[in-house]
Amino acid sequence: MRFVYSEWNDDLYKKLKSLADLMAIFNYLLIRFNGDVEETLKMMERLQQQGYIDSKYDLDEFRKQLEQSRLIKSTRDGLKLAPRGEKKLREDAFDQIFQKMKATGQGQHPLPYEGGSSDEPLPEKRQFNFGDNFRSIDYGSSLFNTIKRSGDFDLNMTEKDLEVFESERSTSCATVLMIDVSHSMVLYGEDRITPAKQVAMAFTELILTKYPKDSLSRVLFGDEARQIQIKDLPYIGVGPFHTNTQAGLRMARQILLSRKHANKQIFMITDGKPSMITRANGQLYRNPMGLDPIIVNRTLDEAVICRKKKIPITTFMVTDDPYLQKFVQRLTELNKGRAYFSSVDNLGSYVIWDFVSNRRKKGA
Repeated sequence: MRFVYSEWNDDLYKKLKSLADLMAIFNYLLIRFNGDVEETLKMMERLQQQGYIDSKYDLDEFRKQLEQSRLIKSTRDGLKLAPRGEKKLREDAFDQIFQKMKATGQGQHPLPYEGGSSDEPLPEKRQFNFGDNFRSIDYGSSLFNTIKRSGDFDLNMTEKDLEVFESERSTSCATVLMIDVSHSMVLYGEDRITPAKQVAMAFTELILTKYPKDSLSRVLFGDEARQIQIKDLPYIGVGPFHTNTQAGLRMARQILLSRKHANKQIFMITDGKPSMITRANGQLYRNPMGLDPIIVNRTLDEAVICRKKKIPITTFMVTDDPYLQKFVQRLTELNKGRAYFSSVDNLGSYVIWDFVSNRRKKGA
């Protein structure tokens, strides 16, 4: 049967060309196909037939290597992603976003309500870690470390040589990452859910490896809100859902209030349009047409409650509709949080930059 490549556009082709090897292509498509290994491998075969993957690659051998490396496994239901493969997805998502941040820098467009204060330096020092402020580097001690390690004065300084002054900051932070899985996240020819999933994986890997004292919870919101575990990340998919932002914020708030961390925050990735609420009696009220004032007001109520509980909301909005941006701006004003109007291409850089930058601020 001839495959008709109709659901994908030039953006996908550009993405494939930018990926360095088969593993990167496999991981990207695997995220796009919600963790379906067999469908991902079939797509790679189709892309190779169409010339998008070089014919020099042996895809059968590649599949065998995936099994030998225990990234995928054979089951009664076919090939499935193994736990090691799930971790590899998170690691690669983080590496890809971090490398892009280093290569291109970050362009931020926040709304005015950011708050926070600068770090207070302390006399104690420690080794430089990812996310540290370069202004905190003790260059004298770092230079001494370079000379001590190399035994000469060529000054070939490496990251391991760097020392930074400790600063007065909170030791940990509890974060809830909210991801919109409503149908609008794949409408109008733009895939917004795949970058959102990559961010969730990269963000999770960042917390696990760099900030182990922090906690990160993940909440999906469509018709309703539900919490997912780390192992569920590759399998996130949109559905024929409305956008119940109210339910998502409520669940995120309840999760954070159960945490003992002094600092709490919500990161929300959405296209900005709430279209459903859950009434006090449990009934659902829907209106996909425009911004319904009943839905808007109940959603804004949740933002106000979060503010009163000292839970700032940072919204990463993946659409440029001015009508919807006004709603996000109002939510941000009422919550005294932050908002970024981001394209899907730089979403990951925005999220990680904001987290690393602001978690160190006292009272953030």
